[in-house]
Amino acid sequence: MGALISTAELARRLGEPSLRIADLRWRLGQPGKGRELYRAGHIPGAVHLDIDTELAAVSGPGRHPLPSPEQCAAVLGRAGIGDSHDVVVYDDLGGAIAARLWWMLRWLGHDQVALLDGGLPQWQGEGRPLERQPREPTPARFTPRPRAEMTVERAQVERLRARPQVLVLDARAAERYRGDSEPIDARAGHIPGAVNAPYQENLIDSSDPRFRHPNALRERYAALGADRAQSVVCYCGSGVTACHDLFALELAGFSGAKLYPGSWSDWSADPGRAGATGAEP
Repeated sequence: MGALISTAELARRLGEPSLRIADLRWRLGQPGKGRELYRAGHIPGAVHLDIDTELAAVSGPGRHPLPSPEQCAAVLGRAGIGDSHDVVVYDDLGGAIAARLWWMLRWLGHDQVALLDGGLPQWQGEGRPLERQPREPTPARFTPRPRAEMTVERAQVERLRARPQVLVLDARAAERYRGDSEPIDARAGHIPGAVNAPYQENLIDSSDPRFRHPNALRERYAALGADRAQSVVCYCGSGVTACHDLFALELAGFSGAKLYPGSWSDWSADPGRAGATGAEP
C-alpha cells in the first residue's frame, strides 16, 4: 500500500479484515466537533480519533504535544488498530489533520498507512456510501517501534537552523509566517532562516482537495531548496499541519525529513529564542 490511496481503491477494499479506517475530522476552537461530524456520517467502517484528546499529550512542548509511544499504542489499540493492519486515514480538510496520524504511525514503526486522496469531500462527491452508526472496534495489540530520528526538539532546531545544509520549512499560511497576524501563539513571526511552505499549496487548488502530482510536488520543494539540503525539518503552529508537508515531501521523493513537534507554539513561548518577521530572502 502506497502513502496515498484513491477513493476508488478504498471503495474496493471496504470490508477487508485487514483494513482499518480512521476519521480525523476536527475544528479549531470547537472541542468535540469532529466527533459530531463523524456521527452525522462517515466512511463505512471508520472509527474517529480526536487530535486534541487522543493524538496529543496532556502536557509537553507546544499546543499538541507528541504523546509517548506507549500512550499512542494504547489509543491505537483501543481503536482496533493492530500490528498487522493496513490503515487509511482521512479528514475533510485536504489531509491537514489526517497527515498527523499518517506521520505518527510511521514514527511508531508502522508503515502500512495511507492517506485518502481528496478525503471525505472527494468520497462524497463521487456519491459513495456513508454510515452514521459509530463503530465499536475490537481492541487490538499495537506494538510501538519508535523512530527517534524522525523528530527534533527546540534545542536541536536552534543548532540546525544555522547550518547551510539544513532546510527548515514552515507549513503555516504566509500571513502567519510573515508575522502579519498571530491569532493563537505567544508572538508573531517565524523561526529565523525558515522558508515558508504553506501546506495548502500541496493540493491541486481550493476546489480540489487532492494532492498535486508527485512531479509537481518535487518541483515545488526543489525550488524551496529540498534538492540541495542534506536534512529537512518541518514545523507549523503545533506540529499538526507540518505533517502535511512531510507527507508531500515523501510523495515528491524527498524522504527522511524531520518533524519539530512543538513547532512555533513551543518556540515562540520561549522569550530566549529569536524570532523573525517579514519574508525571508
